Amino acid sequence: MEKENTKEFRLESDLIGTLEVPADALYGVQTLRGIQNFEISKFHLYDYPLFIKGLAITKMAAARANYDLGLLTKEQADAIEQACQELIDGKFRDQFKVDMIQGGAGTSTNMNANEVITNRALIIMGHKPGEYQYLSPNDHVNCAQSTNDAYPTAIHIGMYYTHLRFLEHYDKIIKAFEEKGEEFKNILKIGRTQLEDAVPMTLGLTFSGFASILKDEIKHLNEAAEDFLTVNMGATAIGTGICAEPGYAEICVKAIADITGWDVKLAPHLVAATSDTSCLVGYASALKRVAVKMNKICNDLRLLASGPRCGLGEFNLPAMQPGSSIMPGKVNPVIPEVMNQICFKVIGNELCVTMAGEAAQMELNAMEPIMAQCDFESVDIMINGFETLRTRCVEGIVPNPEKCLNDVHLSISVVTALNPVIGYKNSTKIAKEALETGKSVYDLVLEHGILTKEELDTVLAPENMIKPVKLDIKPRK
Repeated sequence: MEKENTKEFRLESDLIGTLEVPADALYGVQTLRGIQNFEISKFHLYDYPLFIKGLAITKMAAARANYDLGLLTKEQADAIEQACQELIDGKFRDQFKVDMIQGGAGTSTNMNANEVITNRALIIMGHKPGEYQYLSPNDHVNCAQSTNDAYPTAIHIGMYYTHLRFLEHYDKIIKAFEEKGEEFKNILKIGRTQLEDAVPMTLGLTFSGFASILKDEIKHLNEAAEDFLTVNMGATAIGTGICAEPGYAEICVKAIADITGWDVKLAPHLVAATSDTSCLVGYASALKRVAVKMNKICNDLRLLASGPRCGLGEFNLPAMQPGSSIMPGKVNPVIPEVMNQICFKVIGNELCVTMAGEAAQMELNAMEPIMAQCDFESVDIMINGFETLRTRCVEGIVPNPEKCLNDVHLSISVVTALNPVIGYKNSTKIAKEALETGKSVYDLVLEHGILTKEELDTVLAPENMIKPVKLDIKPRK
């Protein structure tokens, strides 16, 4: 005897057969199959609200185009648009249950969106979920679409929103380093190359340098993100536009541009664009550049704050937690350490995206789901890392100016800064004696009467260490 719908579930059928779908669920049978087939990771579609937003915008634009072409009634189009707007506003995220990592080139995700929008629209129209005779996930919400154009278009839109969110947080960490650069601009310290003493500089230059190398990446990030604004919507299955009305692609892409306010363009060659996922590779690469630089910065923070008694100790990082279960009093640089690990993960994700991009075959890249997951994840964890690094580390850094200055005075390499003033012969003599006796260059210059203290302090003044200068100071001996 055939089962009937109950209060607990409703029956829905597809090509494979019939399944029991929870009665109050907005998703349907194909979403449920995706849930059952792909129990792969802890990354689910509901974890990526901007991707859901991208899906909703894509489906809203398609509904507008299909209504303009006479393929939807006004009631159907209005209900679809309202349902999509609710998703854009953040509602019903819990209904997007499929795993981000899935076979089928994103079909489970596309159908998850189609079914949620359909069933919500049915409720708006005064019907029950599952009453697809009034509005169908495939025939109406997915009208003139394939997963192969709707899914990548949604990824592009979601990633561009994600990029804009990323820049907001990226700017904050850059500004935090800039502020420390200004705060520490008069603190003289020794520079280092190859972990060896180099010439003097300021602690402010260290931090403003961090800000500068990060700021340089904004250009590359924006250039990579710009590719997301070219979409293949209207390509349908392979790029030929089969099952779509003439003019549909252009109308749909214009609708996406109208909804987002962005300069969204239709790809010039839809067959090529349907298999080409290089924009995801490019953005992953741009994120990797940031990760490489941020990893260097965090390594420097850990080294320069090392100690507290037997390290470099140029500044103190905020103490965030006890550092050892066996060594009392130990405090570790846990915040830069976690940022390091985030950077490693982002670099690893870039390799995954690259390999998946290379795996495209013929007219489609079926590996796009993992590419999308990696790019969305990389941005999310980097944002979390930036906020953690900024608020729990950088903003609370306290300098040790006396330690920094003492290192300058003790360093043999400081004679490089003195060489133009006291001459090579004097510089060599002082360097040799400092090595032999352990005395500081600073003290030896004064001891030998080569310069007065006032003259020596002028040469070593922070403002004279950070740029080329011409000083009217001559050696007295």
